[in-house]
Amino acid sequence: MSTRQDELHAIAKAYVQALGEGDFEVIPYHDQVSLRAPILPGGSEAPITGRDTLKSTWWAPLPQLVSGTTFIDSYVNEDESAVTAEFLCHISEPSCDLRIIDRFKVNDQGEINDQENFFDPRALTNPG
Repeated sequence: MSTRQDELHAIAKAYVQALGEGDFEVIPYHDQVSLRAPILPGGSEAPITGRDTLKSTWWAPLPQLVSGTTFIDSYVNEDESAVTAEFLCHISEPSCDLRIIDRFKVNDQGEINDQENFFDPRALTNPG
């Protein structure tokens, strides 16, 4: 029998795998998902909203930049409304590995409706 915790851990693992394989379509984003990330044009303080916007603005360059991912672990919050994924994101250019923790708020239908990415972007913005 699958539990809510199992579902959330599976969503986190599937996201990391999809990122590594460049397969946006398998990520269960809600149509009005919100994303915060340090390398967005406005930084983490200026989220982008909407599945289509994420796909065209955030995701579009990723399949060419990400050469793979390595899942480390996932963590579910106490009220089982969110999960974090800890992973390495292997970047092809500039060649580096980003240590990332992404937090996903997940609705009762199993859709990600809020995502925030936590990582140090200096390996991308100031390589070497």
